Amino acid sequence: MNIKRRSPIFILLTLAVLWAGCTSNTSELNIETPRSSPEDKLTIWWNQSHYPQEDEAIQQLVEDWAAKTDTTAELIIVGQDDILKKIELARQSGDVPDVFFSNQADAGHIPRWAWDGLLLDLSDVVKPQQEIFSPAALQAVTLYNQVEQTRSVYAVPIQQQTIHLHYWRDLLSEAGFTAADIPSEWDAFWDFWQQAQAQLRAQGQTDLYALGLPMSVESIDTYLIFEQILEAHDVELMDENGNLRLDVPQLRQNIVAALRWYTEFYHQGFVPPAASDWTAGDNNTAILNRQTLLAINPTLSIPASQREDPEIYYDQLVTIPFPQEPDGEPMTHLVDVKQVVVFTAASNPELAKEFLTYLVQPQHLSNYLEQSFGRYFPVIPEIRAQDFWNDPADPHIFAGAQQHQGKTRSMPQTRNATYTQVQSETVWPKAIERIVVDGVSPEVAADEAIAQIEKIFQAWEAEESGKL
Repeated sequence: MNIKRRSPIFILLTLAVLWAGCTSNTSELNIETPRSSPEDKLTIWWNQSHYPQEDEAIQQLVEDWAAKTDTTAELIIVGQDDILKKIELARQSGDVPDVFFSNQADAGHIPRWAWDGLLLDLSDVVKPQQEIFSPAALQAVTLYNQVEQTRSVYAVPIQQQTIHLHYWRDLLSEAGFTAADIPSEWDAFWDFWQQAQAQLRAQGQTDLYALGLPMSVESIDTYLIFEQILEAHDVELMDENGNLRLDVPQLRQNIVAALRWYTEFYHQGFVPPAASDWTAGDNNTAILNRQTLLAINPTLSIPASQREDPEIYYDQLVTIPFPQEPDGEPMTHLVDVKQVVVFTAASNPELAKEFLTYLVQPQHLSNYLEQSFGRYFPVIPEIRAQDFWNDPADPHIFAGAQQHQGKTRSMPQTRNATYTQVQSETVWPKAIERIVVDGVSPEVAADEAIAQIEKIFQAWEAEESGKL
């Protein structure tokens, strides 16, 4: 579907028709200005958002840049289920867009693309203004290029997510507790929700479970949440240079402890039995259907889905911080940084850099980020300091912002692109399933996972040695 951008009124009417009547999750919108030869046209692929307001915001941002620079820009919005397939086909044909963004590409694709030398070095976009970004954001986009044998900036960070906790205030009250009763110490915190389940079960709510913890390979949430649990148990598989640390004796013990902690809730009946078969979104569904009391989720999508119901959003659902880590230290939050990239095969790399330099200016990026309604948070402290993110009247965004302002660390694949295969092969979710479905011990599951990770790293090393 091609749409010529002619006036703000026309834009809004077109979007209304697009969202009301379009059954496909792929749409194409062109933004054109009167000037420009074809070789000056900037092509942008951007993933479709959960919310039309977010799509409208990026469309407006692109249009403003195009008008300001007197440039032709083509914005193609592609459904989340299709965009990574579409870019892989484009890479194979050599016909890639100038700018590419998928909020699912950072974990399994971007580090590998950088490793393989497929991404343009964007240091001259990021480094002149690196002081505006958080340290975790800069860490996430500083990736290793095996072809050039160098580590540099191969993406532009724009937003990030982390793991959040949500519970039902009214259900907790029915169990005889208040927010003041919730402990901050690790073991006491998790025991508290088990006690609440027991109280509610005694009142006849026999289908309610304490925790919404995904246990399946099929749910990406299992991977993301368990990475946070590994962090809480001081599991760092790689050093700062991306070298495996599996020979550290304590590391295996900590992996076993993390797997045992995670899966015991399932074995002891504090997690719904169906959690071993959950797919993406089932964790959300379980708490919204009041099947679980506390949900653990990688975005604020659970409360965001209830924004149209003020009673639920403001009074019944509560977002709370993580407890202290098992060793008593404050929680270090793993942040999944969402990134925009430019492929080396792009037709207009310099124009792409100009657009990205414009995009990350706080006055330009701010509105786009707000339209995610807290599903994603700023990587630029200046934006994070704005009222939208710090208004206690919005309890969920305010609580989420507090997490992002605490101690953070980027996901492990930023240290070594090899780890993207650990994710794509679902090493940790498979270990969890081995325990809860196949009945193996945490020790056996840990050893299997460690062996698989070692095999993955050895295969990458052998592949690269063969190229030298």
